[in-house]
Amino acid sequence: MHQTIGVPSVETPASWTVATVVLVILALSFGAPWITIIALKMIAAELGGLRSVPAFATALAWVGFGTGGIAMGYVAERVGVRATVITGAVMICIGLALSTGGATWQLYVGQGLFVGFLGVGGMNAPFYVYISRWFDRRRGSALALISSGSYVAGAIWPPIFERAVAYAGWRQTMLYYGLIEAAVVVPLAAMFLRPPPELPLPIGTLDAISAPNAVMGWPPNLVFAVMAAAGIFCCIPMAMPQAHLPAFCSDLGILASHGAAMLSVLLGTAFVSRQFWGWVSDRMGGLNTVLAGSACQIAAMSAFLFTQDEIGLFTVSAGFGLGFAGIIPAYILAIRELFPASQAYWRIPTFLFGSGSGMAIGGWLAGALYDHFGTYAPAFAAGIAANAINLAMIGALVFRQKSGGAARGEMISFAPVEHP
Repeated sequence: MHQTIGVPSVETPASWTVATVVLVILALSFGAPWITIIALKMIAAELGGLRSVPAFATALAWVGFGTGGIAMGYVAERVGVRATVITGAVMICIGLALSTGGATWQLYVGQGLFVGFLGVGGMNAPFYVYISRWFDRRRGSALALISSGSYVAGAIWPPIFERAVAYAGWRQTMLYYGLIEAAVVVPLAAMFLRPPPELPLPIGTLDAISAPNAVMGWPPNLVFAVMAAAGIFCCIPMAMPQAHLPAFCSDLGILASHGAAMLSVLLGTAFVSRQFWGWVSDRMGGLNTVLAGSACQIAAMSAFLFTQDEIGLFTVSAGFGLGFAGIIPAYILAIRELFPASQAYWRIPTFLFGSGSGMAIGGWLAGALYDHFGTYAPAFAAGIAANAINLAMIGALVFRQKSGGAARGEMISFAPVEHP
């Protein structure tokens, strides 16, 4: 049970303006890794013919998002998110330029260190903490909106990159996109990313929420560890279609432009449905939303094993986007629901490091299994197994929450005063 104490709301129209700007910044910044995915076969052909090489570069970028989020989340807490975002935009530009050098190590360092750790890592996790402080009534919807940045990027950029790579080559595409990133993101961050408002709390309540002894009757860090591990296992299958769908379609004789369009359908559907999942999470809570989304994801992942024709793959891709879209922001909402706000600056980036590592493992594993077996079927089967483990872990937490464990580790939560 949660005891609710009314406090004034921090939400204003400015909150949604800031959230929209954050969405635009993330939609641009998450576009950078998609160039490697769209040009995967071309890059592989130039670097020994193994698809695991560019797939590993994308995996390093995901690891960079996570590890950079932990480090830059700590920095952003002290110097402000504006500075980390401006720096990140410049680093993405540098990383894309380095990736065009032609050597494998340049691709790895450019994607992993500059685009991942110093670039998107300085934006993604710090933005989750930052935006959660602008909202208290519709926090789930706001988190769903900004977390859609990666899907907006996936919906918009793949068809554009497919044409750009075909016309000018993947190197020129990376160079020009890096310049666009810096030219747009730096002024947006300088103009709009001001410090978030402070939520006033009733006198005498800080000690009650600063360090709870139990969450759902378990040690807080045990609950958090289970959530983080579950995030890894749900993101392994989440990454596979996103990283390999264009190449998978090409293997089946489907045109490259149609494969890129299929990826856009997947991520465009994810963007739209993520707003629905945000609305759901505001009403049923974070953990319940994670469980529902994970169940939908495993169903769609299973369908990839049995679908080979183009129309069927478009349908399955749309279903996959509908299923997995709400999972990550629901995890973030659950962290804010279960743990004190003062711990958000390290718990949220640490969780996103785990989920980013899962994305990295999934993207790399699919490439490695393809290189070994010559087909993506074993990769999809491995993804289904990982998803099943995630369902078991989240199911255990939901059962614990509903069975009364929360009553033994009661926390005080704060809801805004409702005005007539």
